Amino acid sequence: MLAELQHLLPTRGVALDLAAGLGGNALLLAERGLEAHAWDISPVAMERLRGFAAERGLAVSTEVRDAVTEPPEAGRFDVIVVSRFLERSLAPALIAALRPGGLLYYQTFSRARVDDTGPKNPAYRLADNELLSLFRPLTLRAYREEGLLGDLERGLRNEAWLVGQSPP
Repeated sequence: MLAELQHLLPTRGVALDLAAGLGGNALLLAERGLEAHAWDISPVAMERLRGFAAERGLAVSTEVRDAVTEPPEAGRFDVIVVSRFLERSLAPALIAALRPGGLLYYQTFSRARVDDTGPKNPAYRLADNELLSLFRPLTLRAYREEGLLGDLERGLRNEAWLVGQSPP
């Protein structure tokens, strides 16, 4: 999602790839000139990301961190990206962590699915329009959730995307 909507990114600022895994989003953020930070609970993932960033000559600050027990500080980030990770209790902290005018890119799996991609447990999948409810205080800039409508062989299936902006 971030790659498709990168035209919405600011030209400078501090960005966080939360639950980064191997950090594809963090690398893209750094390539765009943002001060990129990546957090993940896996030390192996963060070590591999450091290697990927070094190979590309990019500066990405990595941190082994459980965002559930240690969420981001209020007012710290201009951009936060969360991809394929769902912890509903973090929503207020993510909103608070955005600086004025900051952007949240959130993408994760939905309960409306056409195949077995993603978690089997429905507790780790979004209900219809749930991202809109979780991040209601943000101004909606982009949203996509196609569910089981129409031609199931095409479009965005098995997940929902949201880009929200904090008030300026």
